[in-house]
Amino acid sequence: MNQRKVIGVVDFGGQYAHLIASRIRRLGAYSEILSNEEPTESYAKFSGLVLSGGPESVYETGSPSISEKIFDLGIPILGICYGHQLMMKLLGGEVRKAGTAEYGQASLDLFSGNGSELLQGYSGGEVVWMSHGDEVVRLPEGFRATASSTDCKYAVVENVSAHRFGIQFHPEVTHTQKGNELLRNFIRICGAENTWDLTQYLALKLQELKSAIPKDKKVFLLVSGGVDSTVSYLLLTKALGQDRVKGVLIDTGFMRKDEVLHLQENLTLQGIHLHVHDSSELFYSRLKGKKDPEEKRKIVGNLFLEAQEDCAKELGLNSEEWILGQGTIYPDTIESGGTKHSHTIKTHHNRVEAIQKLMEEGKVVEPIKDLYKDEVRELGTVLGLPKEWTLRHPFPGPGLVVRMISQKREIIREAETELDAILADFSGVAGSILPVASVGVKGDRRSYAYCAVLSGEKEWEDWNRISTAITNRSSHINRVTLFVGPENVSIKDASFLFQPLDLDRKDSDLLREADAVVESVLRSAGIYGEIWQMPVVLLPVGKTEEERSIVLRPVHSQEAMTASFFPLDRNVLRELESKLLGIEKIRYVFFDLTNKPPGTIEWE
Repeated sequence: MNQRKVIGVVDFGGQYAHLIASRIRRLGAYSEILSNEEPTESYAKFSGLVLSGGPESVYETGSPSISEKIFDLGIPILGICYGHQLMMKLLGGEVRKAGTAEYGQASLDLFSGNGSELLQGYSGGEVVWMSHGDEVVRLPEGFRATASSTDCKYAVVENVSAHRFGIQFHPEVTHTQKGNELLRNFIRICGAENTWDLTQYLALKLQELKSAIPKDKKVFLLVSGGVDSTVSYLLLTKALGQDRVKGVLIDTGFMRKDEVLHLQENLTLQGIHLHVHDSSELFYSRLKGKKDPEEKRKIVGNLFLEAQEDCAKELGLNSEEWILGQGTIYPDTIESGGTKHSHTIKTHHNRVEAIQKLMEEGKVVEPIKDLYKDEVRELGTVLGLPKEWTLRHPFPGPGLVVRMISQKREIIREAETELDAILADFSGVAGSILPVASVGVKGDRRSYAYCAVLSGEKEWEDWNRISTAITNRSSHINRVTLFVGPENVSIKDASFLFQPLDLDRKDSDLLREADAVVESVLRSAGIYGEIWQMPVVLLPVGKTEEERSIVLRPVHSQEAMTASFFPLDRNVLRELESKLLGIEKIRYVFFDLTNKPPGTIEWE
């Protein structure tokens, strides 16, 4: 492969650095992830560079930077978000804290008469995805603005003669309209078209697995039944042979209703024969009384290792002969703070300290760790998985543990004041704050903040606009929900009291039942396949001690790094409300109106 036809992506720790590289590959150009601390001459071999986003501020002491000499290499350079701001600063422009932060959707306005190399194919009004709290306020010499948004004057800037381009939004995420066109334009400017495809990736990956795993080793693969672990199993067996791969399902007690039996029956049809190891009592005993989201995730990760060791002993497997296999995909790594400058959003169960140590010792194999969900699904199709399997809704490794919110959050007056002030701009909307918090991501950093609940008669487009306004303008709120029911209860009369919730069989059974009801309704309505994922969350909110509430969280997504809430048909929503409130001990039903960013798909 011609080295001059490779695009380098310089990683400044942004949530989407690897997604940029992934998108470029899928558009037909080979790409590599680079450190920002490479010798300048090592960047010269690339046909173009992309400077990624990042969680820092370019004007902060110690924030990651790069040698200004890269601008003398004569190759095209595209700065995205932090990368855009850094390029402007290094070339003599100015960056400050934004007057209004932008998280989520914004509309792009083109400057007439400013012919743009980067925005060929754009006509104005396209939706783009923002995630920033800083902005460029003065351009370096030679640059001109070619597009803006309502709250960002320099959304796109270009120095065409020098092949330097800066954009504040993220073209690599699926929620940016024509994002692929912009990246395709940059690939064309770099002269790097048609250097990569998935067939090449598969051939190289199989060869890599054969070389990386010693011939005297076998793989003990933890299979959850989702597309990630299933594709990992198929890749490993294709590379190593079935006799060197053992698929094991750990029953944590936090699976969905009848999930274990369902997986055993259906995975057998795919040629995957699972050994099921029941560790439910182990998980229930160790998680009892645990409330903090990060602690819960770390406990689950360590318990998986303990359960795996118990299972290996039960099967009489020699620990020196077997290594651990995981279906980790890239979002698990990046959200766990897996690159040099990235911040931990949430520690995934397959990235706890004990597993990191095993990885350092070469005792873990992760066949799809550099792929995103959409790529995994496409690869599954190439490997022969049927569509109904590749399009299954993702289910988190910790299972229902991260969908059972058990930590209380004392409501502070500042959060209520902020919400009231924002809602003053929207007629016919009432709002309140729930006594819980959830994990989110703002500007590539983890947030753990309040959840607002709203009521009123609005269209989904209006709720999206209101939700975005709240999370953009509030420093205390990162998630917004809609009060769905009971219909005859006013939000002002509802008793959103915190009720202690434990991670036990009783509460997990309650959530299991609610989750099964939701899936049944979606399948009956014929819309299960239209929704990318639909977490069903159990909240410790009710009027009496035994009561709980349910949050519906349907989302659109492709690669899990960004998402927007799925606007359910109102009749389907009413059916869900009716059936969920028919379950004993369920008091209220909410609908999550939050996009990602600023809210993660899962609540914890």
